[in-house]
Amino acid sequence: MTTLYVLDIPENTTIASVAEIDPAVRVDHVGPYFRIVSDGDIVIDRRATGCRHAVWYSSVSGLSDSRITQWDRDALRVEQS
Repeated sequence: MTTLYVLDIPENTTIASVAEIDPAVRVDHVGPYFRIVSDGDIVIDRRATGCRHAVWYSSVSGLSDSRITQWDRDALRVEQS
């Protein structure tokens, strides 16, 4: 299972909201973090989130059994490791 953690702060809420649009992705909370989970890849479009680059590149708090395969100005892609 692909799992991404993002700190639940106002700057990051749109990241979780955009991830949740994908019906294969589930978003819930673990402590102060959004936990974003999918059986497949998690792909989040940066422009859809409206995040500025500084927020975008500091948004990932952790991964579980996953790896980042893309994290650029266009998208964040997390795959199962």
